[in-house]
Amino acid sequence: MAASKPVEAAVVAAAVPGSGSGVGGGSATAGSGTGGLPRWQLALAVGAPLLLGAGAMYLWSRQRRRRETGGRGDAGGLKRNSERKTPEGRASPAPGSGHPEGPGAHLEMNSLDRAQAAKNKGNKYFKAGKYEQAIQCYTEAISLCPTEKNVDLSTFYQNRAAAFEQLQKWKEVAQDCTKAVELNPKYVKALFRRAKAHEKLDNKKECLEDVTAVCILEGFQNQQSMLLADKVLKLLGKEKAKEKYKNREPLMPSPQFIKSYFSSFTDDIISQPMLKGEKSDEDKDKEGEALEVKENSGYLKAKQYMEEENYDKIISECSKEIDAQGKYMAEALLLRATFYLLIGNANAAKPDLDKVISLKEANVKLRANALIKRGSMYMQQQQPLLSTQDFNMAADIDPQNADVYHHRGQLKILLDQVEEAVADFDECIRLRPESALAQAQKCFALYRQAYTGNNSSQIQAAMKGFEEVIKKFPRCAEGYALYAQALTDQQQFGKADEMYDKCIDLEPDNATTYVHKGLLQLQWKQDLDRGLELISKAIEIDNKCDFAYETMGTIEVQRGNMEKAIDMFNKAINLAKSEMEMAHLYSLCDAAHAQTEVAKKYGLKPPTL
Repeated sequence: MAASKPVEAAVVAAAVPGSGSGVGGGSATAGSGTGGLPRWQLALAVGAPLLLGAGAMYLWSRQRRRRETGGRGDAGGLKRNSERKTPEGRASPAPGSGHPEGPGAHLEMNSLDRAQAAKNKGNKYFKAGKYEQAIQCYTEAISLCPTEKNVDLSTFYQNRAAAFEQLQKWKEVAQDCTKAVELNPKYVKALFRRAKAHEKLDNKKECLEDVTAVCILEGFQNQQSMLLADKVLKLLGKEKAKEKYKNREPLMPSPQFIKSYFSSFTDDIISQPMLKGEKSDEDKDKEGEALEVKENSGYLKAKQYMEEENYDKIISECSKEIDAQGKYMAEALLLRATFYLLIGNANAAKPDLDKVISLKEANVKLRANALIKRGSMYMQQQQPLLSTQDFNMAADIDPQNADVYHHRGQLKILLDQVEEAVADFDECIRLRPESALAQAQKCFALYRQAYTGNNSSQIQAAMKGFEEVIKKFPRCAEGYALYAQALTDQQQFGKADEMYDKCIDLEPDNATTYVHKGLLQLQWKQDLDRGLELISKAIEIDNKCDFAYETMGTIEVQRGNMEKAIDMFNKAINLAKSEMEMAHLYSLCDAAHAQTEVAKKYGLKPPTL
């Protein structure tokens, strides 16, 4: 059993491998960070989560607010309903906005006063909803304003942009805001209005750069700009992932990932060792060469390659069995579909799964396993109704199959149906009392329910349950890992660290555990060097661990090392096995790109570690 990411995304990793980062497969717990939060809310440095999903550029903000509020977190922090009032009287304060002195000052003041009067008249028209007349007045103000009065002039352009916005003339809005920003580069209202115009014009990159600058200038305190940033990041991520995923090269995960994935199934025929009748011991020579398969069967050869961890040959051997319509065709279809899922090719996997499910004469455990995997694939594709239907069908056709309840329990956690999840875990445990994984995940489900409901007595009961699980199953790494995440929530960092050490003792080649332990050092001790050392160790153990690259990239964003962050995110993107995961990673990468561009244009950077 593998220690991996928390149970919230359990089903995705267990039966749709690679949908979360890191190991994810063996324990069915992927896609989340410490304490059961989604991975994009991973606590870094001081335990400060991202404020919104995709924006890695927002990581630093809560750390700063904690300092400003004396450790009170968000008290008095985010302005959730802060409206930008338009039009306005003056622009943001800037040098050189006072009245002139010296010769000619009287004439210049008259010009400026006339411009201000035209602007005030325009404001009255604006408030009355007479936007065309307002635009005429603002245009007059622009023509009257002395050219050296940058801040006043920028206000007039911004006000005219506001009137154009009411008429939905987005191109004119963007043009006037650009003039305003040229005159006053840190003019928040103009930058945000231009960002909204770029959104309407489908200029996503330009929109992101403007809203990034706004977020930094506002100290990440305004919900409107934060929401727009998150929205455009997600749109960009989905757009890029769609193209990249369509043309990606299939990539086999690491052997450790594959073994962890298969370990989450106990009633899966295709992952069981070869039977005696399927291979001939006498063919094994004194030098220890691989066992020869008696029958000329592509499927049996594929099974042999599985035992040898020669995974790259499995799909082709299964295809031979299927093309020949051999004795093990149903098994070959399921095994091929499974490896298609492992390399991230859900489109190829689905027809094979469909066929196995429709084969009424096939072994019922094969059909149930195919339903579990297809249902998990649907959940990963955000089709929960289809997913639920497949799991329920699996339970109907094979009610004694513990895997069905184990994985359906994880689905219920994703759907926030904790009571039903616990009932499924209980049924799995009844069928297989030795299932340490189900018992550990049941404890974690109960803990998350208690934690979310802020029920201290239930939290303590769940923590006691973890102690009982690790005492009863001292060889179950997942029990220690999930307990460590709960302990981290409770800020019992020292004990959480001990639990991760137990995981590493049991599974020294599990890269994901090193990532979690590294994150703990950042949250607990603010020990950046030790945290990076552990995450680097994860990459050394498994250079296909996308979770490690993503986490490293997120930390580099906080350190202000944007180029290195982008490199890490790109490595994770190339390893991502689902379009959804790829979209999330592109969002992080785009956020880092946007910060780089904003730094070049305006000299704006968030504080770094």
